[in-house]
Amino acid sequence: MAASNKSIKGIVYAALFGALTAAGAFIIIPLPPVPITAQTFFVNLAAVLLGGPLGALSQFVYLLLGIVGIPVFHGGKAGIGIIFGPTGGYLLSFIIAAFVIGLISGVKKNSGIFWNIFAMTIGMLIIYFIGSLQLAYVAKITFREALTVGVLPFIPGDIIKILLAAIIASRLKGRIKT
Repeated sequence: MAASNKSIKGIVYAALFGALTAAGAFIIIPLPPVPITAQTFFVNLAAVLLGGPLGALSQFVYLLLGIVGIPVFHGGKAGIGIIFGPTGGYLLSFIIAAFVIGLISGVKKNSGIFWNIFAMTIGMLIIYFIGSLQLAYVAKITFREALTVGVLPFIPGDIIKILLAAIIASRLKGRIKT
C-alpha cells in the first residue's frame, strides 16, 4: 500500500473514532452515584487500535466537533466555553491520554489484555489529574475536593470501561490496519 493511502486510511479511522467518542457522550448507563458514559471507552479503544498519534488525532477531532458547536459533549453541550469550564480539563486530557495509551500499548508488539489495562489505567490517571487541576482552578476548590467530586464517583465505571475496552482491543488489534 502506498504511503499516502496508508495516511488517508489512518485519518479516516481517527475521524471514525472521534465520531464514536462523540456518540459515547450519549451512551449513558444510569448507575449510582454517577451515570457512566462511553466517552473514555472510545478514547481507550482509539488509543490501542490506532496508536498514539492517530489516537490523539481522533480525540482532537472529537473536541473540534464540540468546539465548533456540534453538541457532542456530555448532556448535548457544545462550544468553546465547555473547554474553559470546570470539566474542560477532562475533555482536553483525552488527547494526551490517547497519545500516551497508544505509545504504551505499542511498546509491546502483541500487547495483551493486561498490558492494555495497564496502558489504559495510566491514561485514566492522566485524565483524572488534568481534569481535577482544571476543576479545582475553575471551581475555586482544593485539588483534594476536585478529586473527591471529579474522580472518586467515576472510578467504578471507569474500571468497567477499561476492562471492556482492553478485552475488545485485544481481539481487534491487528485487524485494523492504519
